[in-house]
Amino acid sequence: MHFHGLRLLFILFCVATSLVGCQAQTPPAPVVVAPEVADTMQWHLYDTGMATYYSARTHGRMMASGERYHKSELFCAHRSLPFGTRLRIVNKKNGKEVEVVVKDRGPFTKGRLVDLSNKAAEMLGMLRDGVAPVEIWVEGKEECEDKSEKE
Repeated sequence: MHFHGLRLLFILFCVATSLVGCQAQTPPAPVVVAPEVADTMQWHLYDTGMATYYSARTHGRMMASGERYHKSELFCAHRSLPFGTRLRIVNKKNGKEVEVVVKDRGPFTKGRLVDLSNKAAEMLGMLRDGVAPVEIWVEGKEECEDKSEKE
């Protein structure tokens, strides 16, 4: 009888300790940007020119940032803007716009300002044409000077 009592006590102990880990955890408070900070983020016109997009053959290849190219992500290549810079690209032909992140270097063809992922090009409505006249807007607190190479 004594053995069964210890066994029952051991089982109850195991159940109790496993339930301790199941206690409801209070979720962390959501991070909220203060209105005065959110209002200071603005878009500044950086440059205007022609945009192209990546060929389907580049899917899965390594980019200059060290990440792999995935055609369904929203990113772009720019010659000089730092990786991680957020850009708003506006197609001047149809007014469509998309927000992308700089993750690669290029384009290296004269007269082209930015290479877009296939998803970004699709959202801008430029897949059929292959190139499109665009405005490039940079997100930032201060006005951004044009640092692109002028041809």
